[in-house]
Amino acid sequence: MNPRELLHRMVEIPSVSGDERAVAEFLVESMNDMGFDAHIDSAGNAIGVIGDGPGEIVLLGHMDTVPGGPEVRIEDDILYGRGSVDAKGALATFISAAANAGADNQRIIVIGAVEEEIHTSKGARAIADEYRPDYCIIGEPSGWDAVTLGYKGRVVMEYSAEKPTAHPAADETSVAEDTIHLWNGIQSYVAEFNEDTDGIFQRLQSRIPHMATSEPENTQRMEARFTFRLPPSLEPEQLIEDLRNLPGADGAITVKESVPAYAGDRRTPLHRAFMKGIRAEGSRPRFKVKTGTSDMNVVGPVWNCPILAYGPGDSGLDHTPNEHLDLNEYERSIAVLTTVLHETAREERT
Repeated sequence: MNPRELLHRMVEIPSVSGDERAVAEFLVESMNDMGFDAHIDSAGNAIGVIGDGPGEIVLLGHMDTVPGGPEVRIEDDILYGRGSVDAKGALATFISAAANAGADNQRIIVIGAVEEEIHTSKGARAIADEYRPDYCIIGEPSGWDAVTLGYKGRVVMEYSAEKPTAHPAADETSVAEDTIHLWNGIQSYVAEFNEDTDGIFQRLQSRIPHMATSEPENTQRMEARFTFRLPPSLEPEQLIEDLRNLPGADGAITVKESVPAYAGDRRTPLHRAFMKGIRAEGSRPRFKVKTGTSDMNVVGPVWNCPILAYGPGDSGLDHTPNEHLDLNEYERSIAVLTTVLHETAREERT
């Protein structure tokens, strides 16, 4: 199966978070046919191992997608379909490049993880304590000639409050007004934190994706969700403690997700290998940081090894109705990563 056929078939197989089994089985069969030793682990991850030697590199992509997306089709070397960019393109790049690189002086472990697109990060958490690689590459769209150095953290909080129903003319605030007061306090906290910060990666961001009131018998009730994107300088635990102590935070706060930011050092042999690979394909390497999160946030602090994210495609198309990937870019990313894997295999190991 050639790389284009591999990716096309992967995108054709639906794999919304929590329902990845069919694509996992396809990947295990395909990797075994390509010379990997492949299996599905207890978490549902598709894992393929190729090569042997003192070195170990993990290529950690994800199989799951969000729902929706365009009809799967190829037009003028453009593959349309959910997951083509986020992030089956990167995972197919990993598989194809690892097969190209072969068994030279290192063990290459390709992982198609489950549930990256939802807060559980089940696949990455399941393998975080199983491996201790020398290098790790996360499969996310960066563009074929760029790498992503780090991701912001994320906190998701659900807030609920209620109070007895009052007459509209009564001189007291409603539960909705109380929540607005709390949110204004949060915005003041965010503004103070962001004073003298330089660039969006260093700023704290906040949103309300959901807020709703209801009035069951004799009660006013508020349900809201607050989300935050955290810079490396702010730990989730500190944010949560600070928000619980804000005036007006009298309701129930439940933390649904808490992930710290993570950014790796760009001065490593892995980063130099990518610079060489991108230059060999005729471009100047670019470096990015992103305001979202990825499985780098999960495994990076545990493995503490040189790490970055790489994959073909425009991340601005993630989750959109028009998600698509240029197959020529995909093939260039395979060439870049093949060079990278040859370079990491040449590193001296102890």
